[in-house]
Amino acid sequence: MLICAINKTDLKRRIALLGSTGSMGTQSLQVIEQFPEIFEVELLSAYSNYPLLIQQALKHKPNVVVILDDLHYEKVKDALPHEDCKVFAGMQSLLDCMTIGTIDMVLSCIVGIAGLLPVYCAIDNEIPVALANKETLVVAGELMMQKAKENRVPIIPVDSEHSAIFQCLVGEYGNAVEKIILTASGGPFRGKTYAELEQVTSEQALKHPNWNMGNKITIDSATLMNKGLEVIEAKWLFNINLEQIEVIVHPQSIIHSLVQFADGSIKAQLGFPDMKLPIQYALSFPKRLPNNFPRFSLLDFPIFTFEKPDIITFPCLSLAYHASKEGGNKPCVLNAANEMAVAQFLSGKTHFNDIPKIIECALKTIPFSKPNTIEEYLEVDREVKNLIYFT
Repeated sequence: MLICAINKTDLKRRIALLGSTGSMGTQSLQVIEQFPEIFEVELLSAYSNYPLLIQQALKHKPNVVVILDDLHYEKVKDALPHEDCKVFAGMQSLLDCMTIGTIDMVLSCIVGIAGLLPVYCAIDNEIPVALANKETLVVAGELMMQKAKENRVPIIPVDSEHSAIFQCLVGEYGNAVEKIILTASGGPFRGKTYAELEQVTSEQALKHPNWNMGNKITIDSATLMNKGLEVIEAKWLFNINLEQIEVIVHPQSIIHSLVQFADGSIKAQLGFPDMKLPIQYALSFPKRLPNNFPRFSLLDFPIFTFEKPDIITFPCLSLAYHASKEGGNKPCVLNAANEMAVAQFLSGKTHFNDIPKIIECALKTIPFSKPNTIEEYLEVDREVKNLIYFT
């Protein structure tokens, strides 16, 4: 992983926040507004939640606002007529904004494969990236990391688990890593049997015991696919073999992940299950900024427990390992099939236990290939989603 300080001579770090209206985006703005002397919102983008995007633009006064769904362009433009703000619509406009030269960091909170192109474009334009969109590396990790290496662009993780690993690795340059241990909460259905999961509803699946997240990632947590995607992301982000990544269930969600080094020593990062700290660390790296977040006390959590993940009841984790081991287009197939399967479950078209079945069917049906460009990965994504949609 390319660990380096972000060069910035000006007082403020100008942030382009992609996906500003989602759960991660709104929390990111809460972090940014705590440090007005350090961070400045340069750009806000959202897909279709134009009312919230307008509210955010009026409050944070970015130079650029991009609404990806161009059906809402006029509404956003009319709501910001007297603001010193340029309003654009569509993905191409967002990509064009990566070349304007006034962005010091891109914080990608876009959900799903929609984040792929903007992040690649940011890296191509040598803009440091704070990455909350794990699908970017799941789908095209090899291509992304190679481009980042060529352009010497840091990719700083925002996911709590990967942020924990990143924090454990800082200061350990040159020391061999023996193993990375990703912790999982186990989701809302930990301990249930496969038969018990047959009748669970989307409402039940969306009640995560520890975290407040968006719908898609919450369902991924319930199926353990979120942890599978994080395994693939960690492989590329930290340049480590798949066999060196272990997943353990830690229901308290206090230890966010651990790193075991060649001498057997293990470092861990602890804290409340709250995304604001990893967001802040990614934005301010290499500095740690003082804040008013609640302080964690070990005395309040005297017992930590750990267990193996139940891959029989929750096969999505094994599917992710398998797809990553195969390589090529298979992680992209996995991700696309999962996006479709989760969407169908949330809309009531399928059962919870159908999610891994749909994914496994796609992995078996789509033949192996080795994409070499972003466009080829996006074509794989379209092929998988068409296959599932018309089946």
